[in-house]
Amino acid sequence: MTTFAYEVKNNVAVLTIQSPPANALSSGLLDDLSERLDQIETDNTVKAVVLNGEGKFFSAGADIKEFTALQNDSDYEALSIKGHQLFERIEHFKVPVIAAIHGAALGGGLELAMACHIRIAGENAKLGLPELTLGIIPGFAGTQRLPQYVGTAKAYEMILTGQPITGKEAKESGLANQAVQDEEVFEKTFELARSIAVKGKLSIEAVMELIPYSKSERFAKGLQEEAKAFAKVFGTEDATEGIQAFIEKRKPDFRDK
Repeated sequence: MTTFAYEVKNNVAVLTIQSPPANALSSGLLDDLSERLDQIETDNTVKAVVLNGEGKFFSAGADIKEFTALQNDSDYEALSIKGHQLFERIEHFKVPVIAAIHGAALGGGLELAMACHIRIAGENAKLGLPELTLGIIPGFAGTQRLPQYVGTAKAYEMILTGQPITGKEAKESGLANQAVQDEEVFEKTFELARSIAVKGKLSIEAVMELIPYSKSERFAKGLQEEAKAFAKVFGTEDATEGIQAFIEKRKPDFRDK
């Protein structure tokens, strides 16, 4: 069963994550997302994409239980690279992708939202990268994209403490383009998408191709280093303890090894 609902309305493709209860980013969900992007690319009527989550959350993060099946550094690095490649595809997509963030976008969920071109958040939504509380680090470009939006000082604070910020704070820090009433997130996001979709497709695609050139060439190097660091940290005893503690719903006992 696919983990995404898909429909096109008024030249806007609406992709809805359907993976209850938290819309966790499983490996299968990432594969389904890639297939949906293939589908959008073949539909010449689509001029904008709205990405949202069904239920209480946009996405509360990666599927932690899947982590226990990973065996070695190669597995850990491959997981990180898989996320990098998919999210890079979104960032370089030929039509704009707009994230409608309600409830929470945490960990991989926020990394997915940051790969989108525009983010609309509910004022009380929670956005954060809590990976260090599990004894690991962000592995889907969180260490590279977050500083671009909030600056290095705020990125250090958010990643090192693992504390989320609200949608209102995300707007103030530059992480979200808009913060709106929680119950209006999808409506406002779709309105924005429609304001784009009435433009000519050729001009939209030209802008989508040109803006990424403004990104620093160091970004690609940063992704390589993040994948290596993700694998190194993931293979530690602390990572095993942090993940197990999360599954068992207890406080982790980190030993720094």
